[in-house]
Amino acid sequence: MSSHVLHRNSLVQPPRAVAGDGIYIIDANGKRYLDASGGAAVSCLGHSDPDVRAAIIEQVGKLAYAHSGFFSSDPMEELADDLIAHAPAGMEKVYFVSGGSEAVEAALKMARQYFLELGEPDRKFVIARRQSYHGNTLGALSVGGNMWRRRQFEPLLIDASHVSPCYAYRDQQANETAEQYGLRVANELEEAILTLGTGRVAAFVAEPVVGATSGAVAAVPGYFKRIREICDRYGVLLILDEVMCGMGRTGTLHAIEQEGISGDLQTIAKGLGAGYQPIGAVLVSGKIDRAIASGSGFFQHGHTYQGHATACAAALATQRAIRDRDLLANVNIQGENLQNALTAQFANHPYIGDIRGRGLFRGVEFVADRATKEPFDPARKINAKIKKTAFANGLMCYPMGGTIDGQLGDHVLFAPPYIVSDEQIGDIVSLFAKTVDQVFAAEGLA
Repeated sequence: MSSHVLHRNSLVQPPRAVAGDGIYIIDANGKRYLDASGGAAVSCLGHSDPDVRAAIIEQVGKLAYAHSGFFSSDPMEELADDLIAHAPAGMEKVYFVSGGSEAVEAALKMARQYFLELGEPDRKFVIARRQSYHGNTLGALSVGGNMWRRRQFEPLLIDASHVSPCYAYRDQQANETAEQYGLRVANELEEAILTLGTGRVAAFVAEPVVGATSGAVAAVPGYFKRIREICDRYGVLLILDEVMCGMGRTGTLHAIEQEGISGDLQTIAKGLGAGYQPIGAVLVSGKIDRAIASGSGFFQHGHTYQGHATACAAALATQRAIRDRDLLANVNIQGENLQNALTAQFANHPYIGDIRGRGLFRGVEFVADRATKEPFDPARKINAKIKKTAFANGLMCYPMGGTIDGQLGDHVLFAPPYIVSDEQIGDIVSLFAKTVDQVFAAEGLA
């Protein structure tokens, strides 16, 4: 059947999804797919939550949408109250958008305007980390460190600087403790600030747990505390990108809670609304809100669908469900179960080098040689073959290539819904094991 949709891949006609049943998606032929990645770490409540669906229907029956340039709405106000009541220290306002890339764009603009309000127009540079991902709009892509996604659009991107990621499996030296390694790479931020000029850097952007680009890479202890110290020393805003790793995905509502600090701006999206409506947001610290309110009084930015009443109603129902059903406890329990099951299955696998992550956010990194950590030749397209074979087996997972530097490395990300059960964890690992065996057998590496 032909399609007039410009799909992500013009050479592939994807199956049509027609129904959702818990953590499964069902296509038009009746085939069931176990969603072990939540799409892209989005569907944290699965695909058929009755409370969220009821909230959407109720809101549409009253008011589907009102433009935020004219009105606020009950769902927007109530969701903002709810988010701030459970936000990291210092957060006082919420700026709503329709997704993660929009949230990062808004945070970058807000950081720039903050310094204009303070009379520091020279602060225009943004520093981020290599092998990060912050979205696909031009501003978000500019600060992101995903080389493959950036490459063809380089001439259109704004200038941003990049320092090393905190990627202990690859970069911690044999003579370093985890803490020593973390301080070493964190101090690269200070060096970059000094190079660019201490009064010229506006913000540092980082994912507390790196998602799709590297596969659930968490920082070592002490890294983010040192980052916070450096930002404070030089008056640089810390933008935490929790679009993928936040809203419960790593076992706490906010991933940064596990690091003992707060940011100045924090982006959230995927788990905010669980995919039932498109929504994202920026959590805004009081100092930034006060600078704008006492200055121009107007954040010079905006989107048509920001604060969308139906999207906010869906997100509020999502957040209440996570809290009222104590789903974060299940995230921690099943996250450990997933880690243990993957480790039991693959601890001695010749082509799997690392199994990592937090909560229901886990990554598996493939290697050609466990001892040397040598990656596979990218020409083998191991990650693409894993994805295709897993999908044929009825398993949705999130493989990516370029794990190490944008070209080398293969990994798979797992981010199943928070409602996943013991039995379903077993199904995920058994289907993945079947997939891995099939791919490496076909590669002549069984």
